[in-house]
Amino acid sequence: MSHLLDTDQLKTFVAIADTGSFTRAAEAVHKTQSAVSMQMKRLEERLGIPVFERDGRHSRLTEEGERLLDYARRIIQLNRECLASFGEADLVGRVRLGLPDDYADRYLPEILARFSRSNPKVEVTVVCEPTPILLERIQASDLDLAIITHIEGRQHLAEVVRVEQLLWVTSMRHCIHEETPIPLALGRSTCNWRQSAAEALEVAGRPYRVLYSSWNSTAVGAAVLAGLAVAVLPESAVRPGMRVLGPSDGFPALPSCKIGLVRNQRAASNLSAALAEHIVQSLDNLRRERYYVEVAAAE
Repeated sequence: MSHLLDTDQLKTFVAIADTGSFTRAAEAVHKTQSAVSMQMKRLEERLGIPVFERDGRHSRLTEEGERLLDYARRIIQLNRECLASFGEADLVGRVRLGLPDDYADRYLPEILARFSRSNPKVEVTVVCEPTPILLERIQASDLDLAIITHIEGRQHLAEVVRVEQLLWVTSMRHCIHEETPIPLALGRSTCNWRQSAAEALEVAGRPYRVLYSSWNSTAVGAAVLAGLAVAVLPESAVRPGMRVLGPSDGFPALPSCKIGLVRNQRAASNLSAALAEHIVQSLDNLRRERYYVEVAAAE
């Protein structure tokens, strides 16, 4: 165990875990299946433990393999980020970033400004969609990176880069929050923030009705500022003219909101690694080591 791990073997190992097959992994890493099998044999010899076990006609990760997978992803990503940090001045090409429109409004100016200063020859294609659609695009390799709202699940590995408190907001010039039932402006029915709001009001015994429903944050904010409804927003999205409501107003506390970065592991490049690093630097408000979570998210 005194030898360093081979990053090429780790890339193949991750490809097998992601595709669920030695054959599909071989296609993803552009190797023959026999070469992939030999790499995994050498990886297991170097570690001194089996990382795969037979499950009928298929192979699946052992418990030790599951542990290795997290380390492998981080080692590969750090390697890419290291190379990208030294080679940023020479980066040329196009990188595709997806994020919900409310995150674009709040975070994109700083991200693009920071990235463009270091990489003036890189074209950034930005796609604004709700989190579920962004995850579908990542799966289809239509995007290189996506900034998403995180919910517990087991579909994509997201690096949590920011945590914010969810808040009830209303118009400073109106008293719509005093109405019964409370009129709400929220996301679609699958929105995690909407579900959190409904659960909190039901526990508190506060009747409510969803008056406006949209995935577009501008539309939700417009309903609030017009004095038509109460909404749920993360703290960084509170705009001038909005008033935050709390327990003294009859509105129970809400959970925090995790913002994650999802990387398309099958289309990883120095370009995407460089942009990912700028995103982390721009959004990171965590006072501890960043961590990874499994997500099947919806905003």
